[in-house]
Amino acid sequence: MKKYKIIVIAVIALITFNSCDDFLTTELTSASKTSESYYRTPAQDSTALIGCYNGLNLIWNSGIALPLAAEMASDNCFSGFGTSDDKNNPMIDEFEYKWDYPDMFKDNWKAYYQAIFRCNLLLVSLDKTTWGNRTALHTQIEAEAKFLRANFYFDLARLFQKVPLVLTPTADLVAQSEPAATYAQIMSDLRFAVDNLPATKYYNTTNGRVTKWAAESLLARAYLFYSGYYGTTEIGGETKATALAAVEDAISNSGHDLVSDFNTLWPAASDAKNVTYAGEDNPEVVFSIKYNITGNYNGSVCGNAWLVNTGLRGVNFFPYGQGWGGCTVDPKLWNTYLSTDTRRFATITSIADESIDYSGSAGTTREYTTYFLKKYSPECLADNKTSKAVSLGGVNNMIGQYQDYFAIRYADVLLMAAELGSTNAALYYNKVHQRAIPTASSVSSVTKDDILAERRLEFAGEGIRYWDLLRQGIDKAASTIATNTTTGIQIGGQTAAQLESNIKKTGGFQQIPTSEITLAGSANILTQNSGW
Repeated sequence: MKKYKIIVIAVIALITFNSCDDFLTTELTSASKTSESYYRTPAQDSTALIGCYNGLNLIWNSGIALPLAAEMASDNCFSGFGTSDDKNNPMIDEFEYKWDYPDMFKDNWKAYYQAIFRCNLLLVSLDKTTWGNRTALHTQIEAEAKFLRANFYFDLARLFQKVPLVLTPTADLVAQSEPAATYAQIMSDLRFAVDNLPATKYYNTTNGRVTKWAAESLLARAYLFYSGYYGTTEIGGETKATALAAVEDAISNSGHDLVSDFNTLWPAASDAKNVTYAGEDNPEVVFSIKYNITGNYNGSVCGNAWLVNTGLRGVNFFPYGQGWGGCTVDPKLWNTYLSTDTRRFATITSIADESIDYSGSAGTTREYTTYFLKKYSPECLADNKTSKAVSLGGVNNMIGQYQDYFAIRYADVLLMAAELGSTNAALYYNKVHQRAIPTASSVSSVTKDDILAERRLEFAGEGIRYWDLLRQGIDKAASTIATNTTTGIQIGGQTAAQLESNIKKTGGFQQIPTSEITLAGSANILTQNSGW
């Protein structure tokens, strides 16, 4: 890992942290605060926690956002973008190093470890504070910071497999850890969060803060991935039974629920359907990354800078705003949905079905399929030229995007519980399925394959499908992606057999930034993943 000589607390919290809405609006007024003089009062620790939350904005503000990378790697999407754009994204889609981009995830790697540094510095400094009768606040801050650290490491471990496990704010180079050690720490952090965050009903929670229910849900997600990919039944003291108990508790006690109309979960779909958007803090949102329009180029990291990537390339067509044409959707995904499934319209923008004039951009869009992702898409006004983000005060269409990323939805909690063997598995499945297709008949039992198929339709475009494939084992993931990918569209011209072979060679993991390996030198601190 790159040596970070980060001592001045200004690096951690001397930013106007308005990226997470009201609760995260604060700033320090002195740049003289250091890690030796700071962390002395509960208020200071609370401000430092804001810096940890801001790490959620940092990780995808530059580089390749994980939801986009996961959609490209899956059987849902191609890389897309423009015909003259760099070809780093097609490397993700085709699992092959062929266009000489040795550092395609460099910015992400740096941002993740910067965010982890913030969490580590806060966690090791909590005991310096005089808490008095505010010990409950001490525990809650610790629990929130550990949740965030677990979230960052879970992303890194799924993306790169073996990563440096750094638990103190050190400037030393740290060697890669085996996945078992990383996931054990993830589980330990999440268990602490589950046991120590208050069991507050969702509608009473403070905007933007992680909750007990979010920790329980992420614990189950991490368990399902690790146990599936690595073929084990226990990690860090967590088992299938404890993971199920976690999500069952969230279902029974959180107050979360599904919204009635799937289209209302997504701004662009809501506007296209002329229905009321359910909002960023609706009862289905268990955990989200908060964004708003007030970002700028002077250090305020708060806009959803990655969302514009999936917009129609160079075209405004109300309510869809222009973007870069990334993550073009495979026609096979469109055809997987029933015409009666409300999720198809909410998930995918169809040029033909929505009568969008794309003739001027079709030739400049790489891997053009006539289908684009809709859930996370920029919007324009009815004049077909004005960015909605800019009309609301955003600096521009690129950094002014404000739509939150719904990292965990209640539908996911229900389907995870069903997959983990809940006695209510059919009930949970029916609740999700019949919300999408109100005319669908109830089922009395469901299989794992039923649940995984439902998950694809429910979460397409949200960066979840790829991890659901990978946790079924690399052979199953590779064969499924190869089978479901329409040949002849990828710019590398791969056959299905070549794509399947490439995925197996890499184990499904991505390229560790070469510059980080070079920085580590010859001490074997970092080694490149196979296939890259």
